[in-house]
Amino acid sequence: MGITHVVFLPDSTLGMWEESMMAADGLEVVRVCREGEAWAIAAGLHLGGAKPVVMIQCTGLFESGDALRNVIHDYKLPLFGVIGYRSYLSQASLPGDTCLTFTEPILDAWKLDYRFIDTPDKLSMMAEHYEQCRQTNQPGIALIAEGKA
Repeated sequence: MGITHVVFLPDSTLGMWEESMMAADGLEVVRVCREGEAWAIAAGLHLGGAKPVVMIQCTGLFESGDALRNVIHDYKLPLFGVIGYRSYLSQASLPGDTCLTFTEPILDAWKLDYRFIDTPDKLSMMAEHYEQCRQTNQPGIALIAEGKA
């Protein structure tokens, strides 16, 4: 896909991808302390000619809204994010988790084009959406369902 950097704050699901990402040739994993940093760092990488992807959980999306708004809408940078959709597949571990209430409406409010990936057979949608966003110079999100199914 040509991605050069993954700006990353792992959660219990997305964190399982870390070992593979660290082992991938030509891919740099940049860990952040807070999700708001992720958008700013990805913006700087993009402006420097890199092809970064932000990878955070939906709760971090909520926390980082102002940084996201600034780089996507004010600076008009075509950044791409992979967002973990906490508890989507099961609320057994977090009964009543309001991530299911707010995640998609927030993506809609920020006018972010996203693809919802809730089964392994839909993972190819992430690469397709990323490529479409690159070709049209638009931001995008792959929303990955998390939890036990």
